[in-house]
Amino acid sequence: MASVAFLGLGVMGYPMAGHLKNKGDHDVTVYNRTTAKAEQWVGQHGGRLALTPAEAAEGKDFVFSCVGNDDDLRSVTTGANGAFAAMKKGSVFIDNTTASAEVARELAEAAEKAGFSSLDAPVSGGQAGAENGVLTVMVGGEPAAFDRAKPVIDAYARMVGLMGPAGAGQLTKMINQITIAGLVQGLAEGLHFGKKAGLDIEKVIEVISKGAAGSWQMENRHKTMNAGKYDFGFAVDWMRKDLGICLAEANRNGARLPVTALVDQFYKDVQEMGGRRWDTSSLLARLEK
Repeated sequence: MASVAFLGLGVMGYPMAGHLKNKGDHDVTVYNRTTAKAEQWVGQHGGRLALTPAEAAEGKDFVFSCVGNDDDLRSVTTGANGAFAAMKKGSVFIDNTTASAEVARELAEAAEKAGFSSLDAPVSGGQAGAENGVLTVMVGGEPAAFDRAKPVIDAYARMVGLMGPAGAGQLTKMINQITIAGLVQGLAEGLHFGKKAGLDIEKVIEVISKGAAGSWQMENRHKTMNAGKYDFGFAVDWMRKDLGICLAEANRNGARLPVTALVDQFYKDVQEMGGRRWDTSSLLARLEK
């Protein structure tokens, strides 16, 4: 059993922290910007709540975070009452936020100067993956810190991989989002085409899902897409945030992402249709409007 803090109890962080407490049997203290959410978590899972990130992190072996973006991450780490001012030497900070590689390297440098380690560890698998404890975790950082943290991370993951030095986890997550963007647009166009052609979509998917066109998105989203239901996962607002990170990094490293840039604009169209909180499969709604 380890002494753990978890900062950020959103859609992903709430169940992840729960797995650390219940499946991992760790001693967990939670912090959330809205205290009522932390009180709810403690009422459900036990453990303790803290009123600031620094209070949550003090004396802990591992400090996790899962917040919204780079600015939120800086706020709970190096900002006023941030966790980094209270973390003990030799501890490990694990950030599950999808953020920029730049902020991951920045925090790794700050942690090293303060005598502890920082791992960027964004996740894939969505709300269902978090609730079921089967997330994929892509980690950047030093091998020694990774080896210490992995048994703790395992409480909410089915796959945890060290991808390279600080920032490598975030870069890997960018590839994940780049790939998903193209896959979902392709699936949306295929379903749209099939409907226009008068085909039985279920029969079509039953056949093509067993061939080279098959994907997780096809298996798990075609039914809800075909029904015009888009409340089953990662929100369009968050996908646009992630694709913005991808495109900004591509501008820095010289990568060309024409499809990603185009799909990002398609998601902008979905936002303007009122679909900010629809899931990412709602690209089909844009074609059918």
